[in-house]
Amino acid sequence: MTVTLLCLVATVAGTPRWLRVAQREHYLPGTVTWTDQLWLSRSRVSAALVAGVLVAFVAGVLSSDWWFLAAAVLAQLTPVGLPYRGRTAQLAWTPRIRRLSIVLGLLVLVLGLWGPAFGALTSVLLPTLVDGALYAVTPLENRLSNVFLVQAQQKVARVRPTVVAITGSYGKTTTKNYLAHLLAGSHTVLASPASFNNAMGLSRAVNEGLVPGTELFVAEMGTYGPGEIRGLCEVFPPDVAVMTAIGEVHLQRMGDRDGVLAAKTEITEKARAVVLNVDDDKLAGLAPRLAGKRVVRCSIRDKQADVAIIDGHLYVGTDDLGEVNLPESVHPSNVACAVGAVVALGDDPRQLVKRLASLPTVAHRLEPIEQPGGSWILDDTYNSNPAGAAEAVRRAVLLAERSGGRVHVVTPGMVELGSVQRLRNAELGRAIKDAGASSLVVVGTTNRSALKKGASGGSTDVVCVRTRPEAVALVEQRSAVGDVVLFENDLPDHYP
Repeated sequence: MTVTLLCLVATVAGTPRWLRVAQREHYLPGTVTWTDQLWLSRSRVSAALVAGVLVAFVAGVLSSDWWFLAAAVLAQLTPVGLPYRGRTAQLAWTPRIRRLSIVLGLLVLVLGLWGPAFGALTSVLLPTLVDGALYAVTPLENRLSNVFLVQAQQKVARVRPTVVAITGSYGKTTTKNYLAHLLAGSHTVLASPASFNNAMGLSRAVNEGLVPGTELFVAEMGTYGPGEIRGLCEVFPPDVAVMTAIGEVHLQRMGDRDGVLAAKTEITEKARAVVLNVDDDKLAGLAPRLAGKRVVRCSIRDKQADVAIIDGHLYVGTDDLGEVNLPESVHPSNVACAVGAVVALGDDPRQLVKRLASLPTVAHRLEPIEQPGGSWILDDTYNSNPAGAAEAVRRAVLLAERSGGRVHVVTPGMVELGSVQRLRNAELGRAIKDAGASSLVVVGTTNRSALKKGASGGSTDVVCVRTRPEAVALVEQRSAVGDVVLFENDLPDHYP
């Protein structure tokens, strides 16, 4: 009994860091075990400790129960490097995490009290047990969250704003902010804040911010899989749907771009008008399939599109509305989609041309920040897609050419790209090398080998560090007047 209790103590001691992973991964079942496997695959020391755990467990079966305790303790030493507290976010003891802890505790007790071997297994299999608790608690969490969803649905029905829903693999937040800015001069607008793009985030935005007289609700909608956006549209039925891009983000969960397209296209089902970035091949192919709906095609390449921004001019229905002075940090394709939404709503885009010059810079998305010493930071830390990363490198080079300095890139690479993740990160490393960057600082080990492989063979100095603070200190030492430091993506610290 003593060995069993000590094994359970080891399990309890290791629980907070796995609960933090669950919280950071939005309580998605399966993600905790996946994170554990990712760390083990990136560390030989962790792999060796796992071997030690197995040896100790077998020794416990063959000889003394105390070997089970050794297995339980060794299990909590792996994976090496995964923090208990966290740099990017500590564990928040919310009501939801408390409920998860109770269910996890019951699972541990039911398994562990069978004896020393099972007590050790609660420690060895702790990430999987956390995932099991996530599966078990999901029906309860859905019932609890439904209260807020119903409240939001009733409020939308009472206030009756026109709803513009925006989705895409990337560009959702910037397009939402651009559209809210364009419409704010003539309408009462509520836009979902920050990246609140799931059921609870949108419900909170409505329950706290939607007031009588609000004319437009601009809702960003994200998804982790099929059915999620359809569910959001049941609560917040869109009049106008905007689709910005179908990229390789979330291929890890959806398989391929066709899977992403299918999940994102759910946003069009209830909408009377759909705004599409037809420079994206998948969205160009979607347009003819939306029979019975008004389709507004947007482009930064084709003047024949319904809305186009080409060579600094805005075209609507092939009419040249004149030159537009977009701020440097603005994404023209997202601006075109925002103007397309204005057209779909029936507003006159001619009245908005002047407002295009004052479009807001979206924080952490290609945000240029001039430093006191004359260098620049290009903050793209909220970006994690191949197209956006390539554009960020291009922008950094242009900024450095004007300021007369060099380019330094700090990145952990891109994640959630499924089978193409290694290839896309190698391509990013190659793009950084081909751009003539002075330094590439690779943060962490998640994509280290791919980035190094892509950047090899050129003049770019590739340096690998463990954490972002180390990278910041390094580029501060290397930066001179006129230099540009691009921070491309920033992974939470439950990634190795």
